[in-house]
Amino acid sequence: MPHLHLESFHPIALPAIEGDVAFDFIATSRGEGKESLIATRFRDREFFVLHKKSGEKDLLKSDKITRPSPNYLIKQALLAYAKHSGIAILDSNVDTAGENVHLKTHDALKSVDFFADNFPTDREVRVEVGFGSARHLLHQALLNPDVLFIGLEIHKPSIEQALKQITIQNLTNIMVLDYDARLFLELIPSNTLSRIYVHFPVPWDKKPHRRVIGDVFVEEALRTLAPQGRLELRTDSENYYRFALETYSHPAYARFEVRKNQEIAIVSKYEDRWKRMEKNIYDVTLINDFESPKKVLEGQFIFNETPINDAILPKLERQTFRREWGFLNTEASFDIREGGWMLRLAMGSFDRPEHLYLIVENGKARYFPTQPVRSSANLKAHILLNELLHG
Repeated sequence: MPHLHLESFHPIALPAIEGDVAFDFIATSRGEGKESLIATRFRDREFFVLHKKSGEKDLLKSDKITRPSPNYLIKQALLAYAKHSGIAILDSNVDTAGENVHLKTHDALKSVDFFADNFPTDREVRVEVGFGSARHLLHQALLNPDVLFIGLEIHKPSIEQALKQITIQNLTNIMVLDYDARLFLELIPSNTLSRIYVHFPVPWDKKPHRRVIGDVFVEEALRTLAPQGRLELRTDSENYYRFALETYSHPAYARFEVRKNQEIAIVSKYEDRWKRMEKNIYDVTLINDFESPKKVLEGQFIFNETPINDAILPKLERQTFRREWGFLNTEASFDIREGGWMLRLAMGSFDRPEHLYLIVENGKARYFPTQPVRSSANLKAHILLNELLHG
């Protein structure tokens, strides 16, 4: 991740602008292990630059929760803050190279809001979860020019490499998203997808609850798949293979196929290596036989108009509120400019929580940098938060 090690940290007068980068306010942790979050705007993206102590040095990097793609945005923000404050940089992994022309000229990278507002349904749609090197994603897009492919990946270098190849190969039928696939499925209308590819996911043998494949994911996959649509898992992990067989058996109606060591047209470099090691490769495919009812979610992420009393903050700090549908956790609290404060939140489902910030200024609340994904658990967490904020 791009970062700067500084001789010392110099707060700047805010708001401030340095070139194309704007800094709006600073949020300072109210707990131990002081850290500061600098609200940053660059190219219509809002995110936090994080400052914290690292031994004897001061570290400046991107906040994990709001980190944007591509990395160029983060690099420009870090360099802009250092320049504006006159900070002496001790060491850095931030280069000053210009923006990758392939990333600059292509619009394949989308935000989750793009899909939440108007999911594309005008043609066949397939989703690949964790596309890695993007070999399979690119191959399928070339082979099926009339199909829209949505690639999900959270590894930033993989995203940038995929965008580069999309531009070089002039592919117009791929959209790329940096987002958790388990949350993303909830945004997809019922009976929309023809394929969901999950190729060589992380096995998470010691933390199986973190696996992509799970009961809720399978339930949502069956809802989003059109009749005869397929959820295709490909794995070299014996444990994941057996776990998938069991999970695929849980729905009341299920049909699935199992294949072992089958050749496919395109493979990753890791699969090439595993074949040389004579490891077994398993394909476990779940097939949807039914048309699902339309999914309807009621409610909006709107806060009450009644002003929020700042005295409520101590009652909310570092609290976990568990309910049958999920939870709300106020992980950390921050002081911001006069008349405001901020909470770092984890909310929603136990299996796939959402992480974001809540800003309260002059008695009014808003989420940062965007609203939560519109899922049933998130909507219930929002209702609970609204109630807590108003005592």
